[in-house]
Amino acid sequence: MGRSPSRIAAALAVLLLTPAVATAQSSPADKQVARGKYLVNLGGCNDCHTPGYFLGKPDQARYLGGSDVGFEMPGLGTFMPPNLTPDKDTGLGSWTEDMFVRAVRTGRHMGGNGRPILPPMPWPNVGQLSDGDIKAVFAFLQNIPAIRNDVPAPKVPDAVMDGIAASYDKMMKKMHAQAAAQAAQGANTAVAQR
Repeated sequence: MGRSPSRIAAALAVLLLTPAVATAQSSPADKQVARGKYLVNLGGCNDCHTPGYFLGKPDQARYLGGSDVGFEMPGLGTFMPPNLTPDKDTGLGSWTEDMFVRAVRTGRHMGGNGRPILPPMPWPNVGQLSDGDIKAVFAFLQNIPAIRNDVPAPKVPDAVMDGIAASYDKMMKKMHAQAAAQAAQGANTAVAQR
């Protein structure tokens, strides 16, 4: 017995609409994690933070577990991309959402209280994300498997570390001044449009 076009159309409709229904029923937390996954993939976090990536064989079983290859920058030192998984001892498992947001915004570890987040991490670019997007990235990172991988600390001379910290502080002041100017301009535009 042959398949009728109406049965095929009905089956096709069910297949096409099922993901939409599942998405519509997702919780806000699920949507936040999905948004974070999208942003992590878009940002290429895997490229630096997954072992083996720089050697051409990314170890997806240790996804975002911290690199096994460092960036050596002449005159600055050697930087190892850290473990971003929720491992409590070697990753972000002991971090709070607020600490993560502040670290991304300030370019300093442990919620703005630690050493500078070092180049080549593009924290000033990532720091331009909305609070909602940064929180989504954190939610995603907290929902991937925890990988125990104690990545070596950066090897940076103290004078270089101090210089990086001072340049970040200067950059933060400039970013805050620009944001304030944009906010004032927006407020003036809104008043002028009334």
